[in-house]
Amino acid sequence: MVLFFALGTFAALASSDLSVPEPVTRLLSLYLLMSIGFKGGAEVAHNGVTPKLIGAICVGVALSAGIPFIAYAILRKITHLSKIDAAAVAGHYGSISAVTFAAITSVLTQMSLPFEGYMAAVAAAMEAPAIFSALFIAQHASAQHHDTARTNALGEIMLNGAIVMLLGSFIIGTITGPRGLTMLKPFIVDPYAGFLCLFLLDIGLLAGKGLKNGWKNISAPILAFGIGMPLIGASLACLLAWFIGLSEGGTAVMMTLGASASYIAVPAALRIALPEANLSIPLTLSLGITFPFNLTLGIPLYITIASHLLH
Repeated sequence: MVLFFALGTFAALASSDLSVPEPVTRLLSLYLLMSIGFKGGAEVAHNGVTPKLIGAICVGVALSAGIPFIAYAILRKITHLSKIDAAAVAGHYGSISAVTFAAITSVLTQMSLPFEGYMAAVAAAMEAPAIFSALFIAQHASAQHHDTARTNALGEIMLNGAIVMLLGSFIIGTITGPRGLTMLKPFIVDPYAGFLCLFLLDIGLLAGKGLKNGWKNISAPILAFGIGMPLIGASLACLLAWFIGLSEGGTAVMMTLGASASYIAVPAALRIALPEANLSIPLTLSLGITFPFNLTLGIPLYITIASHLLH
């Protein structure tokens, strides 16, 4: 996975004409979300709704809602970003990256390290709270933020395709259970790794283009934030995961969710809610800095920490 991502990044930086057609990219995205959600739902159907599941969702929501406030305070302290731009960046880091989630679950599967299947529901629950936190911060930073923008953003969030597919597949997997998973195994389980590699090739192309076009907006303090903030989020997630008793694999997944940064759902919502924000900054940070960091160094680090913590 890492090598295909690196290939895409290199191709973009080298101005290669390598590309993945947009319809193929959308199909791959839908496939990955469907596979993750369905497998998580089947796991819940097998094990049932437990207090640990409810606790994990509550922890995920708390992380998503709380991390933007920490990120905003750090950004205002170490950078010269405006209040609105800092709020926009903070919202990206409170929400999650579905592709990073797909990567950690794939790695754990390859390592034969089990994790709670309901983490797919936790990931879906962590998409939206950070956006509301970012809007709350922005509202107190600018008198130009209106209720209409918040209403439009709510509709954008709840009907975001990634959330609809992830939650919808999770519900279908819960309804059909292990029998449904057995029926779809040749489609949603066996080809998963290959499709993920192709998708990460495309993400690498996007990251490379973002670095070429948006690097001028990234100062040294902002760059440091792009690497340091994932570690802060992962640390908070690790403590909360340990508190509710998640497994080694589940703790690694929760840490990865806490460390990841959105570059799909949040930009779509903030483009409506905060049109005055410069979204090139958070997009370059989340896609060009934080995502590669998590994919190459972060995920192995989070798995190692979870392993030592629970042994």
